[in-house]
Amino acid sequence: MAAAAGPAQPWSAEELRSEALAKKEIIKFLQEHAAQAFLAEHKLLGQVKNVAKTANKEQLIAAYTQLFHTQRFKGTDGAEKAAEKAKPAKAEEAKGKAVKAEEAVEEGPPKYTKSILKKGDKTNFPKKGDTVHCWYTGKLQDGTVFDTNIQSSKVMDVQMCRSTLGLGCKCS
Repeated sequence: MAAAAGPAQPWSAEELRSEALAKKEIIKFLQEHAAQAFLAEHKLLGQVKNVAKTANKEQLIAAYTQLFHTQRFKGTDGAEKAAEKAKPAKAEEAKGKAVKAEEAVEEGPPKYTKSILKKGDKTNFPKKGDTVHCWYTGKLQDGTVFDTNIQSSKVMDVQMCRSTLGLGCKCS
């Protein structure tokens, strides 16, 4: 099976480095033409304005150059085609769900999953130094409970060191 031919390079190295070419234009081009996996690797997924805030022009130029070197354009990856077909179904499924989010945190040991039972209102939240009371259940990946405070009816008190529970917290 032949690989899909990619677009022609619209900008030369000099044009890429010039002040006349905005970062947003490079981001738009990359998002329109690069494979999803390529965009994810280079942290180029999301709204153009948000990507422009986090990426510097040198990173964008490097990604642009690598895209043409590796030829990782949209439609060149079989797995990506399958993912594109599954997107509409996943979007519909997500719309029907309640506001219960689960996300696996993959940054480094220890790995954990947190469940948001009720999303906050963005006006009432604990601040640094506040003490919050919470219920806790620790489970292994196979579902075995290794620790909980629910059966003992003793609420866990946590003093907030940052505004996000789980990061920089101190149990008392």
